[in-house]
Amino acid sequence: MTRSQPATARPKGLDSPLVPRVLKVASRLNVAVYRATGGRIGGRWRVGSAFPRGVPVCLLTTRGRRTGLPRTLPLLYLADGDRVILVASQGGLPRHPLWYLNLRADPRVAVQIRRETRVMRARTADAAERAELWPRLVAMYADFDRYQSWTDREIPVVVCEPAG
Repeated sequence: MTRSQPATARPKGLDSPLVPRVLKVASRLNVAVYRATGGRIGGRWRVGSAFPRGVPVCLLTTRGRRTGLPRTLPLLYLADGDRVILVASQGGLPRHPLWYLNLRADPRVAVQIRRETRVMRARTADAAERAELWPRLVAMYADFDRYQSWTDREIPVVVCEPAG
């Protein structure tokens, strides 16, 4: 799918060099608290009155494509049967997030939801799957559409399925 509309401008404050540092610290803190509480704390992203219970958060662990070390971060997810659906939005930045590049290099991932960790295989949704999943993802978290408007890249939808 090619983008038919030009990207709209990202808010200027989000382009600050301080933002990635703050996000990295917040992400590490969220992972630690999520693990310590089994997702009781940090397992939902509160996004306003439309979702009073919040949007669900999982922990995704990939293997660093350069270091080979495990990399874990919190991500919003959509449960779809035994699949876990993720969005590689990176807040609408022009480049794909590192976790997405890692799973493209090695699709074996671990997904923790609450206290349960599952070994899964991740792949990028094809065009038909993305077309079916994108409206559901936007219904869950409307900012995904805003992020898409801020970038010229098509934001990948990632499907994690039970491994073998």
